[in-house]
Amino acid sequence: MERYTVTGMTCAACSSRVEKAVAHVEGVDSVAVNLLTNSMSVEGSASEEKIIAAVKDAGYGASSLSESAQASGEKTASSQSEMFIDRETPLLKRRLIYSALFSVVLLYLSMGHMMLGWPLPAFLADNHVAMGLTQLLLAVIIMVINQKFFTNGFKALFKASPNMDSLVALGSSAAFGYSTYVLFAMTAAQKAGDMKAVVGYMHDFYFETAAVILTLITVGKMLEARSKGKTTSALKSLMNLAPQTATVLRDGKETSVSVDSVVVGDEFVVRPGESIPVDGVILSGQS
Repeated sequence: MERYTVTGMTCAACSSRVEKAVAHVEGVDSVAVNLLTNSMSVEGSASEEKIIAAVKDAGYGASSLSESAQASGEKTASSQSEMFIDRETPLLKRRLIYSALFSVVLLYLSMGHMMLGWPLPAFLADNHVAMGLTQLLLAVIIMVINQKFFTNGFKALFKASPNMDSLVALGSSAAFGYSTYVLFAMTAAQKAGDMKAVVGYMHDFYFETAAVILTLITVGKMLEARSKGKTTSALKSLMNLAPQTATVLRDGKETSVSVDSVVVGDEFVVRPGESIPVDGVILSGQS
């Protein structure tokens, strides 16, 4: 059995999608994905490269757990620790901060003067085309920051397995596309001197909708990842309570070995205050 670390999963649908993608790889007999530990176990003859490629094609990241950690006594301490690392929350937090900053500016420019009477910068006050171009630029920046919604969403959509990212990407793209059309129509109207049409087009911009929806969904994803991270931290603390080594008697000598190296029939020593590393029967001694 080969074990992998999978990144980018935030919900049960994600883990199900990874399982389905890897299950279709030729040579894979069985696959199990654990969302809490961001890990995947695969049985079969499929190569590591094909399995990782399948996960990446599904829109997620994957890497094999260290072979040395699996083959040596470091397995429990190293590979399990790697599985419980919270990689998603820091990335989502960074995305959210940048996205929120640009979203605040975009909302100020698009809604502040209409709803709250806030003043606009002088170069935008009576320049409707410049206002539209500025909103378009800010929306593009926010969409680039949150490009993962589009790459994952459209990839899943084209594979006939749409998910939440697909809905977000479609909604944001529709709002952005329509607003871009309106901006071109406004430019044509201003060139023709039809200021009434220009003012009318001003109310048809939805650049802030295309951008802010991405920021709000990112808030939800970050909270979800943070909650999952706290759960995995608790599991990691619980598993760290288990001893990593055992003192076994071999050829009449005490030898410290990894818990994974203990086999049925081994005799091991537990001193006062130590944890019992594996199940067994007391042969002698008192404490």
